[in-house]
Amino acid sequence: MADLGRGEGQKSKNKKPATRQSRSCRVCRLRKVKCDRVKPCNACCAHGHPSKCVYDIGPDDDETQPIAQAEEIQKLRNEIKDLKLRISQQGGQAAQSRKLAELEKLFQAIRSEPIDVVDDLVGSIRSGRQNRRAQAIGQQRGWHLVRARQSNAGFSDSHSSSSGSSSTESITVDEDWGGPLSRFAPQKPMLDLFIQRFVDAFSPEVDASSGHAGALRAGADIRMFSPLISSAYDAVSLTFFGRSVKDTRIEAAGIKLYPKVLRSLQEALLDPERSRSEATLVTVTLLLAFESIERTSDAGVLAHVRGAAQLIQHRGPENHVQGVEHLLFTELRPYWVGVSLVDRKPSFMDTDAWKNIPWSLGTTTKDLLHYLIDLVVEIPALLGEYDDLVAGQESQLLGKGEYRAKQARLWNAVGDLTQRFERWKRKHVDNYHRGRVKEMTISQNPADPFPVFRCRDLRTMKIIEPPSLVYPDLRLLQTMCFYYATRLILSTIDDRPEGAVSMPEKYQFACNIARSLEDYLRRAPGNMINRLAFATRVAWEAFPPDGPEREFMAQVFNLVEKRHSLRLWGSFMPELSARAGSPP
Repeated sequence: MADLGRGEGQKSKNKKPATRQSRSCRVCRLRKVKCDRVKPCNACCAHGHPSKCVYDIGPDDDETQPIAQAEEIQKLRNEIKDLKLRISQQGGQAAQSRKLAELEKLFQAIRSEPIDVVDDLVGSIRSGRQNRRAQAIGQQRGWHLVRARQSNAGFSDSHSSSSGSSSTESITVDEDWGGPLSRFAPQKPMLDLFIQRFVDAFSPEVDASSGHAGALRAGADIRMFSPLISSAYDAVSLTFFGRSVKDTRIEAAGIKLYPKVLRSLQEALLDPERSRSEATLVTVTLLLAFESIERTSDAGVLAHVRGAAQLIQHRGPENHVQGVEHLLFTELRPYWVGVSLVDRKPSFMDTDAWKNIPWSLGTTTKDLLHYLIDLVVEIPALLGEYDDLVAGQESQLLGKGEYRAKQARLWNAVGDLTQRFERWKRKHVDNYHRGRVKEMTISQNPADPFPVFRCRDLRTMKIIEPPSLVYPDLRLLQTMCFYYATRLILSTIDDRPEGAVSMPEKYQFACNIARSLEDYLRRAPGNMINRLAFATRVAWEAFPPDGPEREFMAQVFNLVEKRHSLRLWGSFMPELSARAGSPP
C-alpha cells in the first residue's frame, strides 16, 4: 500500500501543467517567440502568414485551446465600447451620437444608393451651401450632410461642431496612418466607406455562375493584420472613389499615398521571408487595380501583372491551396497566364503541380475556365518557338534541314493543341448544363444606350448588324471570350499547309468577342469588366484598321472608361497586345 501510495504521488508529481511554449502555435514554437494564442496569433500576422498559424491540440485538451479571433475582436470592441462610455460620461454625448448617426447614414447612402444619387450627394457635400443642402437632402432622404474639406495633409479625422442645426466635419487623411488595429478605431469612418465602395466594385459578391470575385474582399478582411495591406487599400480606394465622383481632391489624396505603398512593397520584396507572405501578394494585386484606374504609365499594368505572377511562382503551388492566396491565384489565373502570352515566353504554370496542387484541399473546384487554362498555358512556349524559328530563318543561322525539322515539330504541337481545344469545347460548352448561347437583340435603354456592332457578311461583303450573343451565365461568357482570344493568338503562328485556322474563322472569333460585350457590360456587377480586357484587346487587333468593327470597339473602350472610371480602357490597352511588334 505504501508503495502504491508512493507510486500515485510520483505520478501526480510528474504530471506537469502544459507550458506556454507547448500551447503556442507551430510557427511560434519553431521561432521560439512569444505567442498570444489568438488564432491567427499576432506574430504570424506580423510576418504576413496568418493562414499558417496552426495549433497542435488534443481532442480532449480544453486547456490548450487557442483564443478564437472572433472572441479577441469582440474583446477589443468591448474595450472600445467601455472607453466610449467613459468619454460620453464626461459630456458631449448628444453631439457625439448625432455625429455618429450622420456618418452612418452617409456611409449607407454612398455605399448602396445609385451612382446618380451619390453624385448629387457628393456634389452637395463639396458645394458648402449648407442651407440648400440640408433642405434638398432632407426632402429626398432625410440625411444630415457632412462637408469634406481638404487640408494640406489630405484628410484628417479631426471633428469640429458648428452652432446651428447642421454640423460640419473636416476629414483628412495623411500618409502615415494605417496601423494594425486602425480598423477598430471609429475616427476614420469615411475611409471605411471608401474601401467598402472599392471592394463592392472590384470584388462584388457573386456566385459561381458569374465567376467568383471574393479575393480582394477577403484581402480587405485581413488588412487590420498588415500595415502594408492597409495602406494599399487606403491608396486604391481613395483614388477610385475620387475618380468615380470626379473629385480631384480625393483622387489626389489617394495618388499621394501610392509612392509610399510602392516603397513599402519594394522593401517587402527584398526581404526573403516577407516576399513570400500573403500580404505582399495582396498588395501587388491591389496596385494592379490602382493601375487599371489611373494608368500611371504605359507599362504600369503589365509590370504589376508580371510582378504578381513572378511572386506566385516564387511562393510555389503549395502556398496557394487555401486562404486569400488561393483566391488570388484561382480567380485571377487568366491574368497570370495572360502575361506569358504577352511576353511570348513559357509559362511556369505549364506543369502538373500548378495544374493540380492549388485545388488539392478542395477550397474551390475547377470549372470549365480552369480546364481551358490548362490548355492555354501551353501556348506561350509555342509562341516563343515560332519567334525563334522566324529569327533563325531571317538570320540564316539555321540550315534547311534543321529549319524544316523544327517547323514540323511546331506544326505538330499546334495541330495537337488545336484538336484538344475543340475537344474541350465539345465537352464543356456544347453541352453546358445551364443552356446554350443564343443570338438575341437586346432592347436598348434610351437613358443608357450601347454602341451598335457592325461587321461584314463575308459572303456578300456587305456591312450588317448581327444580334448580340446572350449567355446563360457570365462565367460561360468570360470563358468563351477567353477561348476565342486564345484561339486567335494560336492562329497567328498556325501556318500549316493543311488544317490551319482559316481567315473567316479568325474573323468569326473576333466578332464573337465583340458581340458578347453588351451582354457582359449590362449584367456584370461592379468592375468585373476588367476580366474581358485581354480578350477585348485581342479582338481589336484581329479587326482591319479603319473598319466599322474597330469603330465599335473604340466606342466600347471609351464607354467602359467613362462608366467604370478605368483609365486603362480609355487607352485602348496597347500593353496587353499578344502580337509581336503590334502597333497600338
